[in-house]
Amino acid sequence: MKTVALLGATGSIGKSALSVMARYPERFRLVAVSGHRNNEALLEIAQRFRPEAVAITSDAPFPAEKWRLYRGNEGLVELAEREDYDILIVATVGLAGALPTIKALERGKRVALANKETLVSFGPLVNKALKKGGELIPVDSEHSALFQLLEGRRSEVSRLIITSSGGPFRGKKPSALKSVTPAQALRHPTWSMGPKITIDSATLMNKVLEVIEAHFLFGFPPESISVLIHPTSTVHALVQLRDNTLLAHMGVPDMRVPVQYALTYPERLPSDVPELDLRGLTLEFQEPDSQTFRLLPLAWEALRRGGTAPAVLNAANEVAVYAFLEGRLPFLGIADVVEDVFNEHTPLPVNEIKDVLEADAWARDRAESAVGRL
Repeated sequence: MKTVALLGATGSIGKSALSVMARYPERFRLVAVSGHRNNEALLEIAQRFRPEAVAITSDAPFPAEKWRLYRGNEGLVELAEREDYDILIVATVGLAGALPTIKALERGKRVALANKETLVSFGPLVNKALKKGGELIPVDSEHSALFQLLEGRRSEVSRLIITSSGGPFRGKKPSALKSVTPAQALRHPTWSMGPKITIDSATLMNKVLEVIEAHFLFGFPPESISVLIHPTSTVHALVQLRDNTLLAHMGVPDMRVPVQYALTYPERLPSDVPELDLRGLTLEFQEPDSQTFRLLPLAWEALRRGGTAPAVLNAANEVAVYAFLEGRLPFLGIADVVEDVFNEHTPLPVNEIKDVLEADAWARDRAESAVGRL
């Protein structure tokens, strides 16, 4: 029996994790859980799974009689510092998952990481924490696929290939995107996700973050990481071997698969996800259009610049995305804001947490100013 602490239980990844734990109650017990604003859903989860601890990061009311209650982002850190769990699932959005991840790794815990921003902004510090004995298993479908493809053959691999559905605007030109609304951008063709990551998929910023993540996760140089458009999301990632052959990880797109693998690794258990029917299957791959989706090249540029550059890129994008969702910024303005802030920044070394937090705060301030100018 493994005990689990789940951060971000009310989101799409959190729901997938709860589904896996409900399927295998003899293997997993939820001992701590967190949510943000959806306190009704969090209460239902707490009543169903009966954890010892609950953290809520908003000021929403929550009954404290039955659970040890933690509040705010500080509460997430306190929850991660508990000793009564084996696996921490980090499925929060934004930087809130970074410090809990680092604290858990420093305590030798397994972290099942679904939060992109943690590795993008704090990558060097996460890898430093890993040296203290923790274990990091990626939950993103692409990185989970790469993790599995690299198992036992890392020295044979020359290139990592991350796939992308292309989002709702695949094949479109900038002129067709000038009047895009949030409702249109939120219609992802293959995945059901939260609003922020869905907008990132529409701009391909999600692939920017995933390239940076892959670099910090697997240690491959930026020039050995590629992105291909693959509309059906059937192939989640590929690796190219030294003899130029390819290995692909394929399956029905369902987040329960990588969540379950992160919980059970190195064991592999049966899943509720249907089999992939190969009959009549057509696999299509395309080069990304970096003129329409002009944020994509910033992944390699951020890694080339190093230091705080990835953190600034991430922070500026987050501000721009929420400005778009709130109707304060046009869709194409997201890239304008991110490019302006990124190019204004002079990267500094990342030696401690405050280095990232200061860069993040600077970028958010500059991004808000840029939004106001557009």
